[in-house]
Amino acid sequence: MPEPSWRREHEDPDYRFSLANERTFLAWIRTALALLAGAIAIDQLAPGLAPSPVRAALGVAFALGGAALGAAAYRRWSQVERAMREGGRLPHTNVLLVVSVCVVVTAAAFTILIIGSAR
Repeated sequence: MPEPSWRREHEDPDYRFSLANERTFLAWIRTALALLAGAIAIDQLAPGLAPSPVRAALGVAFALGGAALGAAAYRRWSQVERAMREGGRLPHTNVLLVVSVCVVVTAAAFTILIIGSAR
């Protein structure tokens, strides 16, 4: 894959900032992989948790969430890298809010499912 043109147009930022941006990208990728693992676990390892259609819907939601987060991670990394190279402001993102809300909703849903399956 060819190098993006914005990597050649401006001066390189301090390597510490680039490495910090890369670490953040990798943290987002780890979260995306955890969502994919959760999708597989819900479908394959928790048959008593909920009826099959509910498990399938949760698994698909987790898998799509993982795919979306993986794409958002690259987009965010490139936006921050470009801003650092151009000397601009770091871009704002709503992804963190969306992920946080999804975690709260998922925790509530699983709490209900676990309590319901314990009866």
